[in-house]
Amino acid sequence: MSALRISLIITTYNWPAALELSLRSALKQTHLPCEIVVADDGSPPDTVELVRQVRSSTNVPILHSWQEDRGFRLARSRNKAIVRASGDYIILIDGDILLEPRFIADHVAFARHGYFVQGTRVLLGKELSSRTLCSGRLRIPLLLTGVENKKNCLRSVWLARLFSFRSRDLSGVKTCNFAFWKKDALSINGFNEEFVGWGREDSEFTARLLNYGIRRQNLRFHALGYHLYHPMKTRDRLPLNDAILKKTIDQKLRWCQTGLDQHLA
Repeated sequence: MSALRISLIITTYNWPAALELSLRSALKQTHLPCEIVVADDGSPPDTVELVRQVRSSTNVPILHSWQEDRGFRLARSRNKAIVRASGDYIILIDGDILLEPRFIADHVAFARHGYFVQGTRVLLGKELSSRTLCSGRLRIPLLLTGVENKKNCLRSVWLARLFSFRSRDLSGVKTCNFAFWKKDALSINGFNEEFVGWGREDSEFTARLLNYGIRRQNLRFHALGYHLYHPMKTRDRLPLNDAILKKTIDQKLRWCQTGLDQHLA
């Protein structure tokens, strides 16, 4: 898989300080992506300027996929980025995730046709996140206070082989550290743009992958990502989004009617 073309998609909305750290960590990878696509859900011009500055400092192509701010439309933002991605294999992260230098190499090591990959994350506390944003660097958090789920700070080839496992369930789906083949996303029409507001668009996307016959690979002790603290987003749309997810599960749907095909032209 060494010749695998990787497109790294980073989602963002109006937090350029976090996005800069995320981008910088992506550019320090031992295995660089063929491109980075910033999936922007309507940030103001300061994010545009940040992407321009980072782009000028690297030979890695950085694309900025922007859409008008009409509230939380993460599904649509990701679809637009997927369409623009030229790689065979897509890794999704959030713009408040900092990557360990072997993050992409670890994903490449576990990439298999017929599977998508669910990674883990380290949750950084509020004070540690603030210090990291101010200093522009993250110390190894295993020995620090203000870190949840410290076991996710451990990277080990042996532990990854021992504890990574395959499954067909939806529990713990989080697309802040997630990878899949672009052809599989095209086969199910990408993310469902009926989802507006926070919640469940990632689970529903995963459910349709599973219904299509793509299996889940859970990755442990590899592809480490450090998640900066932020306040919880409003969940007022969650009951409606839960209903969309339930329909997909109950009817074993593989295709969504409002998906990435509308952006292909």
